[in-house]
Amino acid sequence: MNHSSTPLQDNDPYEDLLGLWSDLEAALSVLLSGPLQISDFPGKLHQLDLWLQDLITQNSDAALYLMFQRAASSTVGYSASHALVCASLCDVLARELRLEETERRVLVRAALTMNIGMNALQDQLAEQREPLSNHQAEAVKRHAQDSRELLQRLMIDDALWLEVVEQHHAAKSPMPLAMLSPAQRLVRILGAVDRYAAMISPRKTRAGRSATESLQMLQQNQQYADEVKAALVRVVGLYPPGTYVQLANGEIAVVLRRGTAPEQPEVASVIDQSGHSLFPPVLHQPGRSPLLVSALARSALSLELDPRAMAQLGMHCAMHNQALYRMVQVPGTQRLA
Repeated sequence: MNHSSTPLQDNDPYEDLLGLWSDLEAALSVLLSGPLQISDFPGKLHQLDLWLQDLITQNSDAALYLMFQRAASSTVGYSASHALVCASLCDVLARELRLEETERRVLVRAALTMNIGMNALQDQLAEQREPLSNHQAEAVKRHAQDSRELLQRLMIDDALWLEVVEQHHAAKSPMPLAMLSPAQRLVRILGAVDRYAAMISPRKTRAGRSATESLQMLQQNQQYADEVKAALVRVVGLYPPGTYVQLANGEIAVVLRRGTAPEQPEVASVIDQSGHSLFPPVLHQPGRSPLLVSALARSALSLELDPRAMAQLGMHCAMHNQALYRMVQVPGTQRLA
């Protein structure tokens, strides 16, 4: 295969963007883990919303790439990571579904805070191998109400925001989105995003599912099998940036960017037919990618790929839209037994 490469510079813009996303997740984690100790919680959350919008507007492919890489690779800091993934998907869905700005704002902020009433427990459960205790099960059952009550203590008085948080696990109406009340519409969207993001994320008790499998499971659940799922396919593709795919030639590739069609993303092979790493990865030219056989969950990979190196690979491509380049190998990347 003919391919060339160009070195990545230390001062590449991807470094700034990667740092900004990491800072945003860290700031959100602080906000969610100790909300009652935060001065002007509503104002701080407003700033995080503006920050999120700005990063997505800068480059939505880079944003999706980093979010899916993060969601599928680690259980550490799950609550903040899950909230940020959900908020990011809600933001791009709000644009796709042409929601009014007031609804977009409520949807994103509800995604950021829907589990604030069980933040520490959510982190604990992502790492826990044992079944839930009776106390934990009860806390999970009441977390939506607890989240609403905590938000009210934090001086959140937006009635729609509070209702969406409280109802985000409620039964969804089967009517078209346009016929629903604002609260029902936002609960429908948030419920689908929450479930989708949870399915692709790993737990200590199970591996995360592939993004494609997660979309199929949403379709099987009739309360989500509607225009929200169709919009998800349009905005993230069947193979979202940051996820992995099996190619017909036996290689495993990472999806870098959405393509011109949901089933034709831009990819780079990172593992060869024998299960060995490819350095530099082989970037397949847009529109000429090899046949994709299936989506893969992160747990299906036989190699431990360095997260920062993978972020560099995808974000560099997404930001510069180059057809051919190489990824800098990060020491410590190794074959798993």
